[in-house]
Amino acid sequence: MSWPYDYIIIGAGSAGCALANRLGEDHALRILILEAGPPDSSFLLKMPSGFAALGDKSPYNWRYATTPQKHCNDRRMYWPRGKTVGGSSSINAMLYVRGHASDYDHWRQLGNEGWSYDDVLPFFKKAENNERGADDFHGTGGPLNVADQAAPLKINEAFLAAGQQAGHKRLTDFNGAQQEGVGYYQVTQKNRERWSTASAYLRPAIERNKNNVHLLTGALVQRIILDGNRAMGVRYIQNGREEVARCSRDIILSGGAVNSPQLLMVSGIGPADHLRSLGLRVWHDLPGVGSNLQDHLDAGLVQFCKTDDTYDKANKLLSLWRYNRNKTGPGASPIAESGGFISTRPGLSAPDVQLHFLPAMVVDHGRTRLKRSGYTLHVCTLRPESRGTIRLQSAKPEDHPMIDANYLAERRDLKTLIDGVKMGREILAQAGMDPYRADEYEPGAAVKTDAEIEQWIRARSETIYHPAGSCKMGPDSDPMAVVDNQCRVHGLEGLRVVDASVMPTLVGGNTNAPTIMIAERVAGFMQGKAA
Repeated sequence: MSWPYDYIIIGAGSAGCALANRLGEDHALRILILEAGPPDSSFLLKMPSGFAALGDKSPYNWRYATTPQKHCNDRRMYWPRGKTVGGSSSINAMLYVRGHASDYDHWRQLGNEGWSYDDVLPFFKKAENNERGADDFHGTGGPLNVADQAAPLKINEAFLAAGQQAGHKRLTDFNGAQQEGVGYYQVTQKNRERWSTASAYLRPAIERNKNNVHLLTGALVQRIILDGNRAMGVRYIQNGREEVARCSRDIILSGGAVNSPQLLMVSGIGPADHLRSLGLRVWHDLPGVGSNLQDHLDAGLVQFCKTDDTYDKANKLLSLWRYNRNKTGPGASPIAESGGFISTRPGLSAPDVQLHFLPAMVVDHGRTRLKRSGYTLHVCTLRPESRGTIRLQSAKPEDHPMIDANYLAERRDLKTLIDGVKMGREILAQAGMDPYRADEYEPGAAVKTDAEIEQWIRARSETIYHPAGSCKMGPDSDPMAVVDNQCRVHGLEGLRVVDASVMPTLVGGNTNAPTIMIAERVAGFMQGKAA
């Protein structure tokens, strides 16, 4: 058993790395960060498009699968999540998107003091080093480098012209005064390399003071050790040996929307009946653990291209050589290069659909290889009303939990997605795409009516990798809240959850930047600092 650390952070992902850095600013503190995955040492994790080549057998991916999804033809859906230093920020598409201002005002309306848009904007800015410079919405000097893309393909301009022809405004910044419109995404890259939270936050924290922040990889936490109602340590396995680390201040779960509720439950913290059904001792009955799960469900329109002006025909070895030599070519791309936010009906306070345009044919998360050139327009419903659960399959921490996203349980989610698909098709049918457009591969010309689109969505939709909400933030009066507005677990001392799982409602956009902001915000609470 080690002598006590001040803080133990479980999970060196997007939130965990940011927390380690900020808490480590006090050099008197000893901070342990435990990561189940290996170090992020692969060249493919540095090359921006490298995530596309990692594949099914990657050691950097938890490779989760859902339970059969009742409203999606009983399909088990693939859920990749980062299992390395940097977490999902080491394997994502690097898009820097915050969501809509109203998302955070809604969190505040739900009783979470300190989380309105005005409250969180300073922490987005604090995290950020935007290469465009600082303004009312953006910061410079922060750890997270945000850059314009190096050289997006020319076909993006055709898509953006088509978007304008379909009546959508051209934007230069999805994180500014207005979100609705089409444009290029900014990316978390630096010098044309992926800039994960491992690069941005954790390595600088370790280098700043060698005795301050300690990282252990390949360390799978077995459970949180409680003494009465106080968390005082963790039991973990590394290199086949069981170890215990003790903590004098806080243990912080930053495992993400799947791992954090799983670890709480195997530690005896969660819905009592479920824990007892698996023979687990109930240390703290907390019904909301693993509930309120939300995710963005995505439908991909795929069309063949008349030309070879996409990434489909790119030679992998040549691309690697070019990137290795001077960081140019397909290797520098996030693949999802442009896109937008659109409203499926008038009168909405915020766009309800997001578009990602990829100059490549991407089917089944890229696991199915197609031999022709084409492009993909991903369409996702931004504020799903459906709620799912994370539940234990067994009491063993190494067994994957049961993930039931419960996609399309609410009819509104399906209606929004059908309308979004129709609007996506409308964009791709505009004159701007004429030089490139060939036949539609997915869903195909035969799929026309709403009923036919519905059947295609149920058969082919997938996650776009934004699970959240499974350890809901909320006041004591909310029986399903797991943590309070400072991310302290209700009813326990010395235990916090800080990651995307605390989102009360899913933000309208990609979740990496908001997760980093959550860590910055909670670090501010813990340090007693204002913005």
